[in-house]
Amino acid sequence: MSLDLHTVRQQFPSLDRPAIFLDNPAGTQIAKPSLDRINRYLLECNANHEGMFETSRRSDEILHEAHSAMADFLNASRPEEIIFGNNMTTLTLHMSRSLACNLQAGDNLLVTRLDHDANIAPWMLIAEDKGCNLLWVDIDVEDGTLDLDDFARALEKKPKIAAFGYASNLLGTVNPVKKLTKMAKDAGALVYIDAVQYAPHGPIDVQDIGCDFLACSSYKFFGPHAGAVYGKYDLLNELKAYKVRPASDELPYKFETGTQNHEGIAGVLGALEYLEWLGRQFGAEQESEWKEAGFTGRKLELKKGMSAMRAYETELSKKLIGIVESVPGTRIYGVTDIDRLDERVPTVSFTVEGKDPEQLAKAIGDEKIYVWNEHKYALAIVERLGLLEAGGMIRVGPVHYNTMDELEKFGEVLKSVVK
Repeated sequence: MSLDLHTVRQQFPSLDRPAIFLDNPAGTQIAKPSLDRINRYLLECNANHEGMFETSRRSDEILHEAHSAMADFLNASRPEEIIFGNNMTTLTLHMSRSLACNLQAGDNLLVTRLDHDANIAPWMLIAEDKGCNLLWVDIDVEDGTLDLDDFARALEKKPKIAAFGYASNLLGTVNPVKKLTKMAKDAGALVYIDAVQYAPHGPIDVQDIGCDFLACSSYKFFGPHAGAVYGKYDLLNELKAYKVRPASDELPYKFETGTQNHEGIAGVLGALEYLEWLGRQFGAEQESEWKEAGFTGRKLELKKGMSAMRAYETELSKKLIGIVESVPGTRIYGVTDIDRLDERVPTVSFTVEGKDPEQLAKAIGDEKIYVWNEHKYALAIVERLGLLEAGGMIRVGPVHYNTMDELEKFGEVLKSVVK
């Protein structure tokens, strides 16, 4: 069953305005179940942790359920493997400090030029503090994919940590994370995956991937501004946590320092409940595949929902690439072969010959179509492509609530402003 866009869009109150939201890679609109969870939390059980009274007990129940739901979303083995925090960037800076305790001067750390700076700068800072070496993995500038030969050469130097992304926030490239993880683990590295840009677009299974850590942020998948990190239980249990002395030494609390954004975590639960609803409503075609893989209950519905979403977004990618390529002077950076759309999410970035990206984005925005410009924190990519001084690119990022008609309207406006 394909997605019923009218029914889907009714779940997003903020879409009810004369605007087209194609700015989603920087943050999606929020689903109504997430808004409802936030509102109910603040009205009915707004309290701090582990109190001997009703609102505190109810608050803790919601937080426990949010950990369980996120564990189901990522197919973690247990809820204690989920750590909530402000966002992926803050959590990665926090986790990198703990991981640095086991590093020595001269150790190697692997990063890639395809990544958002949130999965580069923390390791750069640790390398500077500990006297470690950074190993940079290059990209194929023609199609915006990771250079797997260069990745293999970097692994020959036995990095202690290999940090790479699931999908590029700028080019839309989906990395073969299971293959990369196996290569890195065989070389003796811990694997840290930034899944922020893939989480809104397809199913994730950390146990199947085999990674040690994986981070994402719920405001990229229809929830509030909150982040989460998965980590293997034994690793998290052994790692030193930087925390105040009275805080629990148990997982996940030893890494969830101070009072958390409880209403935000409740909102994450609501976002996951929306994705579960999506699976029940529109995931019938994907059900047998996931049942055969052993998924049941909420895990099954989440996988169905994300798979149905991925199938529709493949069509969005095809449509958007064709629209941009039809405009004279445009160049898309990333995979454009329609037979390789499984290697990308629908985020499409491009330049227009002789046109300033900022001015183009403003002109498009003036027509109530929201797109991004510049490097969008994918600094290493823009530097590698030689586009930093030119102002980066235009980035257009539809998600499953965007319609084909919206993309057509974007195409009309793009042609008009380019003229």
